[in-house]
Amino acid sequence: MKILFAASEAYPLIKTGGLGDVIYSLPRTLHQMGLDVRVILPAYRDILEFKPELKIAGWLEVQGAGHSHPVRILESHDERLGVPVLLADVADLFDRPGNPYTHPDGYDWPDNAERFTVFSRAVAQLATGTPDIGWRPDIVHTHDWQTGLIPAFLYHLKNAPPSIFTIHNLSYAGIFSHIEYTALGLPDEWWTSEGLEFHGNFSMLKAGLLYADHVNTVSPTYAKEILSSEFSNGFEGVLKSIRHKLSGLLNGIDQDIWNPKTDPDLVSNYSEKWQTFKGKQENKAALLKEMGIKPTAKKLQAPLLGLVSRLVEQKGIDLILDIIPELLKTTDANLVILGAGQDYFERVLTMLAKQHPQRIAFHSGYSESLAHRIEAGADLFLMPSRFEPCGLNQLYSLRYGTPPVVHKTGGLVDTVVDASEENIRNKTATGFVFDEPTPEALLTCVLRAIKIYNDKPTWRQIIHTGMRQDFSWTHSASEYAALYNNLLNTTKNG
Repeated sequence: MKILFAASEAYPLIKTGGLGDVIYSLPRTLHQMGLDVRVILPAYRDILEFKPELKIAGWLEVQGAGHSHPVRILESHDERLGVPVLLADVADLFDRPGNPYTHPDGYDWPDNAERFTVFSRAVAQLATGTPDIGWRPDIVHTHDWQTGLIPAFLYHLKNAPPSIFTIHNLSYAGIFSHIEYTALGLPDEWWTSEGLEFHGNFSMLKAGLLYADHVNTVSPTYAKEILSSEFSNGFEGVLKSIRHKLSGLLNGIDQDIWNPKTDPDLVSNYSEKWQTFKGKQENKAALLKEMGIKPTAKKLQAPLLGLVSRLVEQKGIDLILDIIPELLKTTDANLVILGAGQDYFERVLTMLAKQHPQRIAFHSGYSESLAHRIEAGADLFLMPSRFEPCGLNQLYSLRYGTPPVVHKTGGLVDTVVDASEENIRNKTATGFVFDEPTPEALLTCVLRAIKIYNDKPTWRQIIHTGMRQDFSWTHSASEYAALYNNLLNTTKNG
């Protein structure tokens, strides 16, 4: 079976978030299972600089905004990604600084509508054999709004393969104006409320929802949540109309990269069965020192709360800020925070770290290696997201013996078992779950976790149970393979 993954990012070539991790791990796991998988990405400048060994597989002429673009299809067998990589090279659209979506100064590229429409048109043509590169997919698997137009284009092409559209985060909908829609030459018949039109604009995500042969989200609970007005981001009616083809498949993690036993970023390696608490303590001491907090015996005994996150309200950063004064006042807990996002949150965290230099450490920005060290060195991991389609950090935390504190939503509730009295007795508890996204509920949950932290036998049991969980991609990839088979059989029979 031949599967073409179309996405806007893939680690280690280009990454801004969890999507990049998924496009790294899922295709390579499917490849290891025997599927013939390729990934196609836009040829961003950073990728071309990162990947010098490329060959030209073919050329396309693709309509853009008012004129056509020559598109060079490049091919590489890159061992880092683990599967063959195709690149849609349009220098005018992708050969520029910044990340895939924004200018170095932080604002969205003004031609994003054209950039990802051209990319989508190129992928759709390639999937139907133009140009002929000696390989045609049986299924095209698209991801998030940047590829949402691909299923729509495929739907209207002869002999096109079926498509799957995966929603990684419904809050990013790829919304652009009617002026851009017209300039891009998109069909007039699509401009209806039952089509791509969305409150006077058009949504690329909506195109994926409507035209893909199957739609899935990245956790079973999130698939249910988005059918409600609270989580649908305005797409409640659309989602309910396609619920017959909507499912939720949980993401996994790469357990080779995220493995405390072999992680090269740690000062002391450990596992669930080997030097667990010695390793945790040594990493805690090193992390405190790295972040400017003296690792005294008292600090090592006190609970260390870790956070690695985008600093936005969705992630519940405001809830954490609201409870910090009470934590500092009534507990001996310390905090280590890594993240970037809204200026206000960064300013407040910077101020708090200056006011309490031996209680709070804040690193602005992102560092993959520091993220690994926080997962290993912290005692608790804070993840109070208001909504979370799947979430990966709570899975890393379980793997590293750092019980997560999570809000009861999306993939968080699918993967973390609350340390209730019953679950502790049954030895199934892996973390701490609170019901409502309020400061009061979060504080109560953190205080409950700190109380159990001081009960060492129970704490060790929770850590060991969490570390034994299997959230590798193997199970999820098997579910995707079954979905592909079902979709092909349905399409043939249909």
